[in-house]
Amino acid sequence: MLIRTVRMTFAPATLAAFHDLFEASQPYIRAQPGCEHLELWEDARYPNVLTTYSLWTGNEALQAYRQSELFKTTWARTKPMFAAPPEARSQTIVRANVPPAQPGT
Repeated sequence: MLIRTVRMTFAPATLAAFHDLFEASQPYIRAQPGCEHLELWEDARYPNVLTTYSLWTGNEALQAYRQSELFKTTWARTKPMFAAPPEARSQTIVRANVPPAQPGT
């Protein structure tokens, strides 16, 4: 499982346009092979700072999406809205807080 976050700072005047673009694109992103989950987060203090949070089956699936026409056209429309360079991170889970197994399970 690969966790991908992309933190984006938008020019305030472009926020509505980005929200519209995300709403239109998100069903197609979610339908990409290997995309398990997708969310859009808003910073609690700075409403023009948004983060996408997505879960992928692996790096290969993420890279295939990043090479797709969907990504290329969506990203080309998104980039002019930025007020600062985006920050992307890919991470894997090393340890999770999982409750101990119950006896007999």
